[in-house]
Amino acid sequence: MENITKTMRDRPGFRWMVLILISGLMFATYWFQDFYGGLKGMMETTMGFTSEEFGRLIGLTTIANMFGMIIVGGIILDKWGIRLAGLLFGGLAVLGAAISALATAGFFGDDHSTMLTWMIIGRIMFGSGLEIVCVVVTRTVVKWFKGYELALAMAISVGFGRLGSATGIALSPDIAGNSVPAAVAFAATLIGIGLIMFVIYLIFDIRLDRQEAKLNKDKAEEGADEDFKFADLKKLATNPSFMYIALLCVAFYAAVFPFIQYAADMLVNKFGFTYDLPAEGNIILFGSAAMGNAAVFLAFFIFGISFSIIPSQIKKMGGKLIALGVIAALFIFFISSLSDYLKIWLNNGPKTASLIPLGTILFTPIFGLYVDKKGKAASLMILGSFLLIVAHLSLSLFDSVFHAYFGLLSLGIAFSLVPAAMWPSVAKIVPENRLGTAYASMFTVQNWGLGLFFWGIGALLDLVNKADLDAIRAGEANYDYTIPILLLVGCGVISIFLSFKLKQADRKQGYGLELPSGAKPEAISE
Repeated sequence: MENITKTMRDRPGFRWMVLILISGLMFATYWFQDFYGGLKGMMETTMGFTSEEFGRLIGLTTIANMFGMIIVGGIILDKWGIRLAGLLFGGLAVLGAAISALATAGFFGDDHSTMLTWMIIGRIMFGSGLEIVCVVVTRTVVKWFKGYELALAMAISVGFGRLGSATGIALSPDIAGNSVPAAVAFAATLIGIGLIMFVIYLIFDIRLDRQEAKLNKDKAEEGADEDFKFADLKKLATNPSFMYIALLCVAFYAAVFPFIQYAADMLVNKFGFTYDLPAEGNIILFGSAAMGNAAVFLAFFIFGISFSIIPSQIKKMGGKLIALGVIAALFIFFISSLSDYLKIWLNNGPKTASLIPLGTILFTPIFGLYVDKKGKAASLMILGSFLLIVAHLSLSLFDSVFHAYFGLLSLGIAFSLVPAAMWPSVAKIVPENRLGTAYASMFTVQNWGLGLFFWGIGALLDLVNKADLDAIRAGEANYDYTIPILLLVGCGVISIFLSFKLKQADRKQGYGLELPSGAKPEAISE
């Protein structure tokens, strides 16, 4: 009989391989979530979309989740486990993406109304699966990394999602050429590949459960006896720390995700950037501009991980500094070797808009490691919320290109700080066997904010530019984005207030949000 002293999760190689496998699905779903942001102008000129229709297509992605689909998914996740929930909702996301791709290609009819209707149906199905997929991935990271490098692993997982967002926004125009359906079909294919990676992961998940059952037979039996109870939702709703972090999730992401969808178009209309990338701005790899340009984003992601992981594995401070110096030198060389291309990219709307998630690729793993080692999660959420306000003030009230870059960089850092601190904090506040329900509850209320702002920004954009819409669509005028973006400053103000309240609540409830990973709250007074 096999004598098990360690499970697969106790071995770093298995943990990190699992993280890569499950993050493939995160990468693909975030690509499909955000890639339309690089195509808004093309959708208006080649498909006859208005800003309101664009906003409706994006906003209705969240409709099923607004009315409890994520709660249902969270219950399924807690009751029947990661495997069934991942297959069920990952398959739903794949099906929705496929319907969107077929609709865009005119499979259900090529008139505008029919095409838009079926695109929305596909997006609703995709959105119904998307959020549960994110919960499944987050819950899986907790399962494999709790007690180890949890915040770092969550940060890297989130980084894969941001990599999907960045490449989706930046590369969708390259993939589309002059054909939006080509970009949608590619995005749908990516989700199918991501689901296949998740199926491969299931082999490791099944084996881990068997190993843990042998190590502690009572553990599996206890889990089987603890069915979901609606009283769990009441407990979450009456927990001040959880409510503050859930509402912070709504306010913060409402000011980020909807903005990302409009960022490229805003840069073109407000700051004079271009939609078209000159041929000399493409990096060719294996004869493909899309593949060459994608390699740049992948390299940024690798550098971001390297800055956080490699020095952390070296015990002596001198060695850490040498490692940081070498990585920094390689990064500077990498940037300088691409300087001619990057100068062109920084005048292009979709490529520059990708700086928002691109910033998270570099900074999220670093901040995640900081939370693991030093704590200060609530304080970092306060800082990130402040940067959110600074970013949207810069992008709404000023018209210079400098303020555009400054605003996007500030937003990228904020978008790294808050998630790197928020998601590991939830795992401290909520018992592990109810994390699925907790994350699902957060995503549900978050989707109310996202749905309102996805659609609302597009509708408001048409409203404030009502007198000039004909000229805008004829290419003789530009959208005025000042009021729609200034509205997002209010979300930042609410976010910073909720971050302060969360820090105060944690002092009373003693979850240890300001402590490093693994540190006991009791140690705070020692």
